[in-house]
Order: sequence, then C-alpha cells, then structure tokens
Amino acid sequence: MENEEKDFYNKIANKFGGYGFNNKKPEYTTEYINGEPEKIFKEKIMFLADKNKKVLDVGCGDGIFAFNLAEYFMNIVGIDISEGLIEVAKEKQKELGIHNCEFSVQDAENINFENDSFDLVFTRRGPTPYKEFYRLLKPGGYMCAINIGEKDTKPLQDVFGRGQGYGQSDVLKLNRDVKILEEIGFKVVFAEEYFYKEYYPTYEEIDLFLQGVPIFKDFDSEKDRELLEKYVSENISEKGVELERHRYVLSALKE
Repeated sequence: MENEEKDFYNKIANKFGGYGFNNKKPEYTTEYINGEPEKIFKEKIMFLADKNKKVLDVGCGDGIFAFNLAEYFMNIVGIDISEGLIEVAKEKQKELGIHNCEFSVQDAENINFENDSFDLVFTRRGPTPYKEFYRLLKPGGYMCAINIGEKDTKPLQDVFGRGQGYGQSDVLKLNRDVKILEEIGFKVVFAEEYFYKEYYPTYEEIDLFLQGVPIFKDFDSEKDRELLEKYVSENISEKGVELERHRYVLSALKE
C-alpha cells in the first residue's frame, strides 16, 4: 500500500508538476450545503497562528498550502512520502523566495523528529497517525485535520466498483476519529462534517479531474471510459456532471 501511494503521487508530480494540476486544472463549480470545509479548516489553523510557533504539515504534497501559511508562523516543516512532490515543493520554495519552510521525504507513521517538537501539527487530506501527532506535539499544542468522509464520491465509486475507501461507507469516520483521539489523550475541541457538490461542465473536465486525484489511483482514461460515460450519463444536469463530496474537520488539544 505504501508503494502504491508513493507511485501515485510521484506520477502526479511528474505529470502535473505538483498536486494542483498547474495549467491543466479542471474546471468545476461548487455548491456548499452546510459550510465550506477547506475554509473552515484554514480558519482553525489561523486561529492558532503565532510567529513563535513551529508547525508540522503531514502529507504536504507540493507545499502550496504551507507557503500560504508561512508568514504567520516561525517555521513550517512539510513531510510527504513522495520524493517527486517534495522536489516540486523545494523548487517552488526557491521560486517564491520563502525561507521559513523546509521539506523532507518521510513516512508519516514513523516521523523522524523528537517528542514535543511542534506547537501545531496539521494534515490536509493526508495521513492521520494520531499517536505520532500526539508524540510530536508540545503540551498545549494542537492537531488540526481535514479528512475525506466515508460518503465522498460514493455514487461514482458504486459505478466503478472500486475507489478510495470503497465499501467502507458504513464506517462513521468522524465518530471513529474522535474516539481514537480521546483514547490517545487529546481533548477534541472541534469536530464537524460537511457535505457539498461539485459540477463539471463536460466529460473531459471530470476525466481530467480523476487523472490527478487519488479517488482511483489506477484511473485510466481509456480503460475506464465506459464506466465514466455511464456515470456521466446518469449524473448530468444543467449544472454539469454532479459529484458528491464529504469532508470532516477536527481540532484537538494536547493538554
């Protein structure tokens, strides 16, 4: 599984020059039902902003999110399993002239830093080894996460018969994670889930989207054409091709 993850994200680094698709970013519109999870996640981090704090970004990808936060913290350390994405992050850092970020290739389950090293640890749809987060945080430090919910893209995955988290829609991930965090010793201070919809204007746009995200790590535009055409025909409206999304945001304190 680790090699599969690494291979996928290295492919993204090579194909798109990072996780953000560069100039090939697919077009879509978003309809939020009960709040904008990415915005809320960033607000939770910004509430903790302090130029005396050291931060760990777990699953940092191409570093773009860390760069957006860099001016508000003393230092941000980004780690990722993908050598390709870490190289992209380092290149972007040079281009942007940001000096208080550093990046390294690491396994999130065995992070190479000492206990109590960070004031804040966050993960943005990345790995969630909560015990490692607890170990690495200083007392009084916080963990923040935005994670993929169990109902994310479920109708799409049902058509394909596979996908990220496929067959686990009966697991209430938010409740599970809250329980895990509390058992470790965290005090959970925020836990909410969010549902929203994305609409892709054409078949080509949702195809491009699926090439660059881990919903199907083995997605192939030609081999999966029949399945994607079936999904598009069943889920298209005046707004575009509908894709159901599900996220949850967590914030927890190491007392």
